Order: sequence, then C-alpha cells, then structure tokens
Amino acid sequence: MADRAARPVRLLAVALAAALAAAAPAPARAASYAGPLIDAHSHLPSARAIGGYVEAMPRHGVTRVVLLGVGGVQKDDPAWLAAAARRHPDRVVAGLPLPDPTDPAAAARLDAALGQGGVRVVGEVHLRQVGRRTIDRDPGDPAFGRILDVLARHGVPVVIHYELTDPAAAALEGALAAHRRATVVLAHAGEGPPARVEGLLARNPNLLVDLSGMHFQRRPALATETGPLDPAWKALIEKLPDRFLMGVDVWAPRLFEPATLDRLLAWTRRILGELRPDVAERVAWRNAAALFRLE
Repeated sequence: MADRAARPVRLLAVALAAALAAAAPAPARAASYAGPLIDAHSHLPSARAIGGYVEAMPRHGVTRVVLLGVGGVQKDDPAWLAAAARRHPDRVVAGLPLPDPTDPAAAARLDAALGQGGVRVVGEVHLRQVGRRTIDRDPGDPAFGRILDVLARHGVPVVIHYELTDPAAAALEGALAAHRRATVVLAHAGEGPPARVEGLLARNPNLLVDLSGMHFQRRPALATETGPLDPAWKALIEKLPDRFLMGVDVWAPRLFEPATLDRLLAWTRRILGELRPDVAERVAWRNAAALFRLE
C-alpha cells in the first residue's frame, strides 16, 4: 500500500523535473574568436584567384595567408605564388613548391633555392595520399632524408600531405627521429584520429600539425557548419596548444567565391572561439607567426 501511495508523488517529481529542464535556458555558445588570424595553409587555382581571397581578408581579420604548391600537380604554382607575393607583400607568404621528394637531385636544387634567402616554408609535399590520386612515398627514402637535412640547415619548415595509418605513422616517426633538426608540419592533421596524432606529437618535438581542410565541406571535419568542435580534437589542441596551426586550405575555384569564403572563414572563427582564449590565439596566429618568422 505504501508503494502505491508513493507512486503519484514520484510521477509528480518526474514531471516537475522535466518541466524545469525544458524551461532552463540552453547553454550559451562560445563567441567566435575575434583576434588576428593567419591562414597557414592555402593554395591558388590560377594567377587571378588571389584577388578574391585578398578582398575577403579584411572582412575576416586574416592578416596573412601562406600559399603552398599542390604537390606538383600544378606546373604553374611557382609563378602564381611568386606573383601573388609580389602583388600583396603585406598579405601573402609564398611557399616554395617541391614536386617530387624522391627525386635524387631535389635536395641540391632546394639547397640552391634556399641559399638565395626569402623562403619561409617549403611545400605542400605530397608523400601519402589515397583517393582521387594515389601516392604512397616512403618518408624514410634517402632522397627525402637529404631534403630534410637541407631544410634543417637553412631553418625552413616543410609542410607534408601524409595520410596516416598505424604503419604509415611508424614510417613517418622513423624519419622524424632520424632528422630531429628538421621541422615538419603535418597537413590536415594527417586525417587523424586525435589519439594517433597525439602519440606522434608526444614522441616527436620536431612535428607540428596544421588543421587545414578540416572544415564542414571535407572529411574528417573538426565540426559541421553549425555544430560544436569535436571533443577529442578540442581536448588534444588544448593539451598541446603550441603544436597546432589553423589553415583554410582553399584550392578549387569554387572555394574562392565570396559567399563560400565568408562561410569558411566564419566557421574557422567559430571553431577557434570554442577553444580557451589563450589557446585560440596561439592556434589562430601566434604559432604560425613564430614558425614562419612573421613577427
């Protein structure tokens, strides 16, 4: 009898709790990051495309864009990047493309180019890519090792496209260990996942990660266009805030359309706003400014 008498009271308590939960305000969403932003990884699809990007930069507080080659796919990359940097020297940092990292003569050519000065970054070098284009180059290849030695001697970082698996991560780790003075930036976080990336970063102080191309139009993504930052990525970035760079990774003509650029850059600021303020500042620009000597 006592249990039957108590049942209405329990039901009333459940209903009251549900009503209170429904009436409670939704958790406040973090404000978008409002500080400076360096796009540490983007590309050009033509000589004229830079104009649209530069027009978008003031709208979104982008102070610099680092333009990279597309792994040797576009033969005109060197000319396009150099012209963009000449036209917009206060906005554009032109990377030095390196089409084939397994070419035995590449290290000597790179040494000569870096000896002329002015190069702040080399890449994007395609070592491992699976999909529309399949590339699977060994980071332990002697030719690439000589390239890493040249980069280390000149103090210039290299951005690599290298999609991770457990065996691929082990091969990359071997190259990083053999060339500790070389600084390597893993583009697109190697497509993750966070646990694999964390292990690489923990064991290899000469490795950094850029978060380019991990936006809502690509996979893996840090977040959908309107959803929250992936908790595992958020935890890792906040654990190692000095090891991450932010990049947009525009490359196709459609991504340079003003409305698309606005969406991508607004998303970037929203995601950065979900990080602790000190971390957001490092990822948004401080790490890139230090790495590319822009301060």
